[in-house]
Amino acid sequence: MRSAARVIAIWLAGLGAAAQFARVSVSYADLGRVYPGHGDVGIGVLVSVVGLVGLIFGTTAGLAVSRIGPRRVMLAALAAGAVLSAIEALLPPWPVMIAARIVEGISHLAIVVVGPAAIAAAASPRRQGLAMTLWATFFALTYAVLALIAPPILASGGIAALFLGHAAWMAGCLVLLAVLMPKDPPPPSTVTRTGGVLADHLAIYASPVLAGPATGFVFYALIYVATLTLLPPAFPPDLRGFVAAGMPLVSIATSLALGLWVLGRVPAVRMVRAGFALGATAMAGLGLAWSLPTVAAGFALLMAAAMGIVQGASFAAIPELMREPADRARASGAVAQLGNLGTTAGTPVLAALTASLGPAAFVVYALPLCAAGIAMAAWQATRRARI
Repeated sequence: MRSAARVIAIWLAGLGAAAQFARVSVSYADLGRVYPGHGDVGIGVLVSVVGLVGLIFGTTAGLAVSRIGPRRVMLAALAAGAVLSAIEALLPPWPVMIAARIVEGISHLAIVVVGPAAIAAAASPRRQGLAMTLWATFFALTYAVLALIAPPILASGGIAALFLGHAAWMAGCLVLLAVLMPKDPPPPSTVTRTGGVLADHLAIYASPVLAGPATGFVFYALIYVATLTLLPPAFPPDLRGFVAAGMPLVSIATSLALGLWVLGRVPAVRMVRAGFALGATAMAGLGLAWSLPTVAAGFALLMAAAMGIVQGASFAAIPELMREPADRARASGAVAQLGNLGTTAGTPVLAALTASLGPAAFVVYALPLCAAGIAMAAWQATRRARI
């Protein structure tokens, strides 16, 4: 019972980490009115700067967690997240707000690096697949929930109410995990250094075990956020809301169903390839059916389901491939780093393609990425078989 409570508490912390992005996204227009001199680009930076920290320091964070201890890192990250949300609720001058968001990026990165490894350690071997796919839902679920609850909060209490609510959430998670997370093991007596941060990065990405989940996840990240953002507006007005709400919900449901029914029978690394194959099929169908919007909407939801498979299986592959907590932390850091690369780069690239190609851009963009995801997962599996 305590292990299940710990899994849920860590997942709740993950929802808080996702809200560090989402609460700014859903208050985009309101923030634009508070900081009118910075335009859409400035507010866009306010959203993305949190992910930029993960892009630069993702694997470094994974290494730091394995040395400092997951409990210390998680509690410090939640405390910092609560304080920073409260500071941002004051809507300070622009330089202070940007600085707070940069530090918040460190808090976010720490949570998403510790989370997968801590959940894998808390869950029983029989339930690890379900626990990891539950974790995988944190980003999409947070966006879906905030899309529903943020507008009335903003209408009644403004940005301050939304940000203070997030601060309270992070503080609540801090209390829960202070009670539920086990004490950190003693730090290693010696730390092997082979040339600094760059050498540490190279060692992780050279390993088909440590880098395996991340090198497939990057293709998911390039596809998912970009299509979730730009595909629904491409549909006729009567279908846009259905597609916009349906895609994250179908992705979440597929991830959870995968953890409950499939991962006990099929290895996660194989399911990653299956998800990309289904995604390629869905995008080909979308391209062929674009003149039939209702049918095309079905293929859009199928694409979201496929990405739910990839998402859940990628996180489930971490405990499947690695037994040591330090290795899981390193692998989670690589997932965070390449995931942030995908979410940062994907939307601008797809937006540029849609501006020049129209709806055909979705197929031109996503189909090769699905094929690359299949090829990468197969190549890493071949490399692991040779070890």
